[in-house]
Amino acid sequence: VVTHFMSATAHADLLFFTNRGRVFKLKAYEVPQSTRTAKGQAVVNFLELGPGEKISSVLSLKELGDYKYLVMATNKGLIKKVNIEDFEVVRRSGLIAIKLKSEDNLEWIKPSTGKDEITLVTDQGQSIRFKETDVRSMGRVASGVRGIRLKGKDRVVGMDVLDSKLVEKGLMELFVLMENGFGKRTEVKSYKVQHRGGSGIKTAKVTPKTGVVVGAFVANAKDERDIIVISKKGQVLRTPFRMISVQGRATQGVRVMRFKEAEDRV
Repeated sequence: VVTHFMSATAHADLLFFTNRGRVFKLKAYEVPQSTRTAKGQAVVNFLELGPGEKISSVLSLKELGDYKYLVMATNKGLIKKVNIEDFEVVRRSGLIAIKLKSEDNLEWIKPSTGKDEITLVTDQGQSIRFKETDVRSMGRVASGVRGIRLKGKDRVVGMDVLDSKLVEKGLMELFVLMENGFGKRTEVKSYKVQHRGGSGIKTAKVTPKTGVVVGAFVANAKDERDIIVISKKGQVLRTPFRMISVQGRATQGVRVMRFKEAEDRV
């Protein structure tokens, strides 16, 4: 499935971050141009990826002009903030963007101004919201600090950077999606600001009926955007973001997608 989509000029510098914590840099014209219906080329043809290494995020440096930092999060709950200037020079073989343990993966990279807020969501329905200033700026090879404390086999499934001014105006909403097709929107103001490294608070009621949380992101409540949900069996649903109910924090949400096959999951 398509996981990253962006527009860029031919001479734009693109940053490719991998799940193993490395970053590569290419000019947009170095990515092979193809027709609309073409399959494209495997990314290993122009990036020196290792075995099992895959792209977590793609960013255009030109689009980051108003931002100062890149905030990174791993599925084990680590968070790290790096000055964007540290990625202006990247050698062909790549650079370390974050030092990871073998069982951890870099999954999310978001730009920030230095005055924003950060939210993390886990698959067992926990969420934490804290000020970006709780995370000091670090060098590329640092491991980061604890963003959220995980219990048992819980893992992070979503991270986003919030504009605190929009949050106070009630314009930011957190969307969560569960593996059995349930989802909901909740005002970010419903989540109190905590200190980094805590266990967070409940953001969804996870039950056998809903399944675990599989994804989460923050959006402007006034956005006229659609969301696309793709199941493991290839079923696709496109629906307006506003059509999904706004509910409280500790609720199980509403059914966003019904599956044609009983064993299918998001």
